[in-house]
Amino acid sequence: MKAGERPIGVFDSGVGGLTVAHAIRQALPGESLIYFGDTAHLPYGDKSEEAIRNYSRRITDFLIGYDSKMVLIACNSASASAYETLLGEFGSKTLIMDVINPVVEYVTSHNYRKLGVIGTKRTISSGTYEKKIHDASASASVYSLATPLLVPMIEEGFIFDDISNAIIRTYLSDSSLNDIDALILGCTHYPIIRNQISKFFNFNVEVIDSARIVAQRLRVMLEQNDLLNKGRAGEDLFFVSDYTEYFGKIARMFFEGNINLQKADIWR
Repeated sequence: MKAGERPIGVFDSGVGGLTVAHAIRQALPGESLIYFGDTAHLPYGDKSEEAIRNYSRRITDFLIGYDSKMVLIACNSASASAYETLLGEFGSKTLIMDVINPVVEYVTSHNYRKLGVIGTKRTISSGTYEKKIHDASASASVYSLATPLLVPMIEEGFIFDDISNAIIRTYLSDSSLNDIDALILGCTHYPIIRNQISKFFNFNVEVIDSARIVAQRLRVMLEQNDLLNKGRAGEDLFFVSDYTEYFGKIARMFFEGNINLQKADIWR
């Protein structure tokens, strides 16, 4: 197989990373994907850094086993906790990309006065967004808020209803987010509720969807390494570490299309 024809590996703690996979499919229809959702251990947001690094190592090794030309960490918690580790251990075998650095590049190229970030407890407690944004742009103010109920809410299908609106309203009413210019969705699950979040702010705040930004940055990275597929896309493969019919239904909603989820118990 030619280098460019090799697949792109993508992983997340569950099915939220399928929002990024879908954005890649739209931006790069010639590429094939190998997706792994670690549904046996979700959510990563309340796990220790050591546990997340261990999960991420094993999943990356699994994706490299499918000859992935790139492994994308499509999870903010894993990006914050494991990116440097994976880069050091696997960077000689494949390209490693996270979902935080592309968003930081995007926001620091704009003149935002006050930025908000919402994400899991692990992502927010790591301070990764704040540190990276301040390192790149000392003038930007960044206010982070942990929103741990949003992932299980979305995974359980509570969206576009009174329950989800009440939870979103409760979180976003926090005074730290008053008068922000833009809000970073620091979790790949959150694009599913992007419109509800925008509506809360009366569409006056830019709600930054990392999925599209990451897909664009991924294309640039492949071009720079002469790894764009110039032929036809191969078969996409979708794996989860714990399968239920319910997850299959939710996954199709995230990917916005029909997919065949396969169980891969890599933890034995």
